[in-house]
Amino acid sequence: MNYTKGMLSPDSLKDKIIIVTGGGSGLGKSMTQYFLELGAKVAIVSRNEEKLDAAAKELREKTRGEVLTYACDVRDYEKIVEMRDAVVSHFGKVDVLLNNAAGNFISPTERLSANAFDSIIDIVLKGTKNCTLALGKYWIEAQLPATVLNIVTTYSWTGSAYVVPSAMAKAGVLAMTRSLAVEWAKYNIRFNAIAPGPFPTQGAWDRLLPGDLKDKFNLAKKVPLNRVGEHQELANLAAYLISDYSAYINGEVITIDGGEWLKGAGEFNMLEQVPSKMWDMLETMIKAKKNN
Repeated sequence: MNYTKGMLSPDSLKDKIIIVTGGGSGLGKSMTQYFLELGAKVAIVSRNEEKLDAAAKELREKTRGEVLTYACDVRDYEKIVEMRDAVVSHFGKVDVLLNNAAGNFISPTERLSANAFDSIIDIVLKGTKNCTLALGKYWIEAQLPATVLNIVTTYSWTGSAYVVPSAMAKAGVLAMTRSLAVEWAKYNIRFNAIAPGPFPTQGAWDRLLPGDLKDKFNLAKKVPLNRVGEHQELANLAAYLISDYSAYINGEVITIDGGEWLKGAGEFNMLEQVPSKMWDMLETMIKAKKNN
């Protein structure tokens, strides 16, 4: 099967300048690698400077592409403005924003503190708003065409138990995507989103399904195609949606999940099977992972 290979011609993103939030690991890094292979120049943004530097070194070695790193917190609007200006100063412009930064963990909602709830909403919804607003103001003032691609989830429209803050935040990002696709089209700024199903990454999925939960809840069994996604498949779709080939696609949310959400809406509804006593152990494991 060719779904593990790149689908676009090598110069499809030539000279495009792209900002990828959460670009230092996981799906963000995988998408960034493919963008570089297609001729783009990419600024990867994350809070963890050490992780960013390691990712940039690996990406440069693999692609020989130009990668800029910038450590900042997407929850801080002023820092995002500084990041935007630094990227523009370095590359001369920005063409694309990929809002990929996210936070999530599983928990019965009644166990969450207000701060834990806010931490997810602030990263996912407020962070996406901050980046979009900062770049949008720049593009509109400079009269530059641009593209924004947001990573949401299949439970953005269905909701999902045990990840309620994430579901609420992603639903907000989805609403923003569709709203600004109409409002800012007059400025030649396109908005689209991708709703991935299970694309396991070490960091995110260790927090979502710690310990032996990954074995207990085999995500591939929820997918009609009986497998999880390959990172290249998501990278292919993302590259297409930010390329000029998709110039007439605006305001769309494309699901890439092998039919999972049609089979059973709610990514984490299966956690209903976890007994109450087991949540104490899971919380300890999740906190330990978070502190590493």
